Amino acid sequence: MTGVPGLDEILGGGLTPGRVFLVEGSPGTGKTTTALKFLMTGADAGERGLYITLSETEEELRESAISHGYDIGDRFEIFELVPPETLLDEEQQQSLLYSSDLELGETTRSIFEAFERLRPERVVLDSLSEIRLLAQSSLRYRRQILALKHYFAKAGATVMLLDDLTTDTLDKTVHSVAHGVIRLEELAPEYGPERRRLRVIKFRGRRFRGGYHDFVIEHGGVRAFSRLVSAEHRVAFKRETLSSGVRQLDALLGGGVERGSSTLILGPAGAGKSLLTLTFLTAAAARGERSAFFVFDEELGLLFQRALGLGIDLQAMMDDGILFIHQVDAAELSPGQFTQMVRDVVERNGVTAVVIDSLNGYQAAMPEERSLILHMHELLQYLNRRGAATFLTVAQHGLVGDMKSPVDVTYLADTVVLLRFFEAVGRVLRAISVIKKRTGAHENTIREYRIGADGITLGEPLSDFQGVLRGVPSYVGGGQNPLLSEQLADD
Repeated sequence: MTGVPGLDEILGGGLTPGRVFLVEGSPGTGKTTTALKFLMTGADAGERGLYITLSETEEELRESAISHGYDIGDRFEIFELVPPETLLDEEQQQSLLYSSDLELGETTRSIFEAFERLRPERVVLDSLSEIRLLAQSSLRYRRQILALKHYFAKAGATVMLLDDLTTDTLDKTVHSVAHGVIRLEELAPEYGPERRRLRVIKFRGRRFRGGYHDFVIEHGGVRAFSRLVSAEHRVAFKRETLSSGVRQLDALLGGGVERGSSTLILGPAGAGKSLLTLTFLTAAAARGERSAFFVFDEELGLLFQRALGLGIDLQAMMDDGILFIHQVDAAELSPGQFTQMVRDVVERNGVTAVVIDSLNGYQAAMPEERSLILHMHELLQYLNRRGAATFLTVAQHGLVGDMKSPVDVTYLADTVVLLRFFEAVGRVLRAISVIKKRTGAHENTIREYRIGADGITLGEPLSDFQGVLRGVPSYVGGGQNPLLSEQLADD
């Protein structure tokens, strides 16, 4: 086991004992932190460890460990390998032999002597770039790596070779020699902090999780987020229709939404998308079920105050342990990290209703739309297979008339609810309709959607109007305009 959270899952169970593995990546990608955790995990299991450093000093390594809360002490040995003083003295350098020949031989001998003295079960060699420079040629470098591999293999040690790729990044010599290869990468987005990801390039005789996986370097070390495969998380649950607690809304939805399905709510800013999702969460709380709310766009204090004005006490729901609200900063969070956050909340707390508000904010964390679709597809399938009712919101561009969505995920959702502003009798009103529902029948009508101090209410179907979704409807019914009569009654 490497001891790195998430990495052992990606590797299909950790590193094979007695084999040589390569961890490569440019400086700053987390190789040293991963190696330190590897040795610390071995020490916890009673295994002797040896860290051979050719690039960093022992003092630097210990300071790096302290920054992550590791207390190395004497739990494993750090062997700081420095060139012999005679090789640094110009007067002592041989004229008939390249100094690199002597340095390479001295380096290898020192490594073997340190190993024989301790006979460790786990070894880290940091870094191969120094050995590659001393070897000077690809042939000598390969022979040297093979010699190290066979030596360690005979001793039964599990070895982690670190390569910072500061020399020839196209040199795949160690790839063919190592039992497994892990590549760490760092990406620099146009805005926000750096993003890191890893990929297992090879692992002989082991079924590992391929593709890219996000990871972060935080206090405590490296944490990897295994790419989600929803098919692995199917659980048995009873499919049933869940009420929203609003009679007219349930009628529009054909009875409500189904457990284990996803609902997408589309509409312009201010149309009431967040409030509609809170209505479902309030109904879940009334049933004694737990919910999770992931907020990308709105500040929590404002959300709590706005909901309280509509009769929904989010703070009380949180205090009772039936609602978990997380403020998500899209610029600071990778998609894999967000997926893991959702999984942790759902699995640890038995959550049965999840709101993601909104996909516009989620898209900010995923500039590539195709990747957004793939991540969201797996996340929705995962939640569906665990029996959770999921609600997503998307803010469309514009306020009235033609609307455009920044990302089209309507085909992923089982139910699609559309909110619209429209003009009637000199006032701006709201309309709601259900465009799609895979899990059963629904009304094909358009109803007026009202937000008041007691929450939301829906009017009767606007059957006498034409053009509501365009924003400026015309009355095509006979007799008195019902909306005008209602407005006059209100006045």
